[in-house]
Amino acid sequence: MEKLRARVARWPYGLVSVLAAISAFGAYTSMYAFRKGFTAGTFAGSQYFHIDYKVWLVIAQIIGYTASKFYGIKFIAELKPGQRAKNILLLIGAAWLALLLFAITPAPYNIIFLFINGFPLGLIWGLVFGYLEGRKSTEFMAAVLSISLIFASGFVKTVALTIKAFFHLSDYTMPFFTGALFVLPLLLFVFFLELMPPPTEEDVRLRTRRLPMDAAERKRFLKRFMPGIIFTLVIYVLLTVMRDVRDNFEVEIWRSFGVKDRNIFTEIDSIISIAVLVAISLLILIRNNLKAFSIIHGVIISGCLLIGISTILFALNLISPMVWMTFAGLGLYLGYVPYNAVFFERWLASFHYKGNVGFLIYVADSVGYLGSVSVLLVKELGHPDVSWGAFFKESVMIVAVIGGISATLSLLYFRRLARKDRPGEKKSTLNILPV
Repeated sequence: MEKLRARVARWPYGLVSVLAAISAFGAYTSMYAFRKGFTAGTFAGSQYFHIDYKVWLVIAQIIGYTASKFYGIKFIAELKPGQRAKNILLLIGAAWLALLLFAITPAPYNIIFLFINGFPLGLIWGLVFGYLEGRKSTEFMAAVLSISLIFASGFVKTVALTIKAFFHLSDYTMPFFTGALFVLPLLLFVFFLELMPPPTEEDVRLRTRRLPMDAAERKRFLKRFMPGIIFTLVIYVLLTVMRDVRDNFEVEIWRSFGVKDRNIFTEIDSIISIAVLVAISLLILIRNNLKAFSIIHGVIISGCLLIGISTILFALNLISPMVWMTFAGLGLYLGYVPYNAVFFERWLASFHYKGNVGFLIYVADSVGYLGSVSVLLVKELGHPDVSWGAFFKESVMIVAVIGGISATLSLLYFRRLARKDRPGEKKSTLNILPV
């Protein structure tokens, strides 16, 4: 492996970046096959304690996923690079085994296996992103990786529904066999990720060296940037909740509008994927980290505006459900994707902080998914008769208003903090280099 990695290191930098981007996209898309296959099923007619069985499955998986995010704050922050590939394969293997147990165990006792499935998969993003961070081409690679957040869900639903119809699978066995289709692609893409050479000297100069963060270093970071972290968490929680609702109940949302085309998921999400890929990738052209960080805030604010404007137009019957879902989805992902790709990358680089993006992503994700499962419980226990379509339409307006305000305050805070930092100024932590 070391000889192959040394050969790849001699390739043109751009070619290495393309290989890494495609491999990261492929690995994370493959992971989605083990996570989202069950959401293509409806499990019609099943309820327990007056809550729809599928909602129980979604809640169980999100609780597991949320728990892994809290665990990941320490696990991902302290992980050494050589341990990534082994952990990716072991964790996804455990999740796949949980799907098999889900298929052969009668309901409702199989709900626990969706919790077990969700826990290991919640750690995969940080492991994959670790291959990409701290490089001058991180925006491009992370943008391609992040497209999997949009594309993979719809793609996996389409694949799951196709094999269900072709092989006459039940909603219970479909998730396991959907994952089986992606075992070999997963192994291939992880192998290619392992060929990534470490960051070059120029990467380190432009983006700061990325290092594991122990407990003391994590506390120092939180103390230094606490106001910005709070603003970030507010908008991120809102985006995560609505992105999760759209992701897990997209079949039900479309059906509430009378649309039952199983290809609609891939069609809409492909359009959104291309638009977000272009928007995020263009950030690679901006070498000034603080300027790029400000523009990223602008992208997030624009996403909130797009959600609000399209939802108002839809409520006034000026646009169709398909147009609204396209623009509302685009707005959601214009806000959501930067946090999972380049927001934290440019944050560390802007303030020359020697840490790692994985820690920041898992702080945000832990709170975001906690909010997601809380909203699901409130909706099902307090408003079970409200359709997912109506719930989604009403809730995205909250994201548009509160999210837009929070993102604007975040921008103002970080710009003010940057003006306070002067060359030669003594910093409060050893992890921060002079800006």
